[in-house]
Amino acid sequence: MKLYYATGTCSLSPHIVAKEAGIGLELERVDLRKTPHVTERGVDYTSVNPNHYVPALELDDGSVLTEGAAISQYLADLKPESGLAPAAGTVERTRLQSWLNFIASELHKMYSPWLFHPEYGTQAQDVARTKIAERLATVERHLAERGPFLLGETFTAADAYLFTIVGWSPYTKVDLAPFPVIRAFMARVGARPAVQAAMQAEGMRVAA
Repeated sequence: MKLYYATGTCSLSPHIVAKEAGIGLELERVDLRKTPHVTERGVDYTSVNPNHYVPALELDDGSVLTEGAAISQYLADLKPESGLAPAAGTVERTRLQSWLNFIASELHKMYSPWLFHPEYGTQAQDVARTKIAERLATVERHLAERGPFLLGETFTAADAYLFTIVGWSPYTKVDLAPFPVIRAFMARVGARPAVQAAMQAEGMRVAA
């Protein structure tokens, strides 16, 4: 299988899941700075994902999956013994999906696009940061009460997604100082060998 990714984007999340599960992936970087976006082989990325964004996962039969949360669940289900996703049809699986949806709609889409495009203006960005802080407060309380991970004792695909999105905070001027539990979560997840391996493979700097 091939993962289309761009360094520093949400494609890191399914990449972490694959590393945690021991699933080997071919990687192909997408240059999002060019219009249209092209892959490192010079392929027009629109032909892979008409939505233009990463990630996309090309399966062995040539078909393509899009949307990071869906890709992460697919990869986790290939290795159920990894514990990265509870079994389908269980309450715990629904809790995983609830967190994936929360991160996608309440965090991911508040950080991006608003905080990555200065042309939206400081007022819009200030509103986004306020909303993000409100949502991070929810995560902070949950981790303090139910942690160390979102579903309790087991690291799952939701934790990979949360780590990826909250990891944008230093670059988007989102202040994590009020959230010590989240900061501890970020350090704990960032120290995982699979997480560091995924980050290094994408050309990202990892914490010492």
